[in-house]
This record gives sequence, structure tokens and C-alpha cells, in this order.
Amino acid sequence: MSWFVLVLSGVLEAVWATALGKSEGFHRLGPSVVFVVALLASMSGLAFAMRDLPVGTAYAVWVGIGAVLTVLYAIVTGAEPVSVAKIVFLLMIVAGVVGLKLAH
Repeated sequence: MSWFVLVLSGVLEAVWATALGKSEGFHRLGPSVVFVVALLASMSGLAFAMRDLPVGTAYAVWVGIGAVLTVLYAIVTGAEPVSVAKIVFLLMIVAGVVGLKLAH
């Protein structure tokens, strides 16, 4: 259950990071509300997962999932250019996250 919650929290990290960017410094209400709700849910899930998982592993997986999904969203929406190098490095992050799960 902790791993499932951790992965979901990592997805929510990508949601709040994207919403933060779209909030224009908290001047847009909709994205600002999404940011706060997703941040609270993401942090709560991370805290829940850390009850059973080592702090370093949980945090690294959470950040890795959030970072990869945030970049992929930006690429898909055209907000960020795609390159072979970027894809290779994102795959390296994914491999690290999977490796941490396997090592646990």
C-alpha cells in the first residue's frame, strides 16, 4: 500500500508543480487552488509512505516520478522542446526509480 500511495503522491507532485507554473505567481485563482490541494495531498501521501519506507528511498522515488511527469507534460503540451538527450536522461531517472523499488 505504501508504494501505491507513494507513486500516486509522485503523480500529484507533477500536478502541483505544473499548477504552480500556471498560477503566474499565485495571480491566477484556478491554478493556485489546484496547486494548494495537490501539494497538500502529495505531501500527505509522501508522509504516509514514509511510515513504512526509508526516507531517502521514498523521497527519491517521489521526486523522480514528479520530475519525469512534469517534463513529459511540458513536452506533450509544447511548453518545452524535446530532444534525444532529454529522453535519455528521463529514462535514466525512471531506471533509478525502478532500481530503488527493486532494491527495497
